Parts: sequence; C-alpha cells; structure tokens
Amino acid sequence: METRVAVISLIVTDKAVVSDLNAILHAYGDYIIGRMGLPYKEKNVNIICVAMDAPQDVISAMSGKLGLLEGVTAKAAYSK
Repeated sequence: METRVAVISLIVTDKAVVSDLNAILHAYGDYIIGRMGLPYKEKNVNIICVAMDAPQDVISAMSGKLGLLEGVTAKAAYSK
C-alpha cells in the first residue's frame, strides 16, 4: 500500500487528556517517524508536532481521533 509523509500539528489546552492523547499516539506508533513537544507556559498550551509515514487513511484516522479529544486541536499537512 502506498504511504505518504505527513505532519500532524496539535495544540493541547487541557492537560487532563494527555493520557488519552498518548494512548492514541502509541496505537499508531508503527507509523510515527518522530514527535516534538513544546510546552508554552505563558499561554498555558502545549504544542506537539508528529511526523508520520503511513497510508493516507491511517493518517486521517489518527488525526481525527486526536481532534475529537476535548481541548485538542489537530491539523494534518501532507506531502505531495
């Protein structure tokens, strides 16, 4: 199956969902190339960037599940 490289950017405003967020990331761990997290204490948010190499439907599914979490905004950007 053809894969694409993508980046999912997350803004987390509710720390109560971090364990759920990490569980989703763990479930898709085989597709994750790397991730970077930046706590931005001045604005009380966490910024997370997840790089993936996966089929498009897998990327969409993970992004959708993350975006459904209360206090999480998720956006995906795909390579061509």
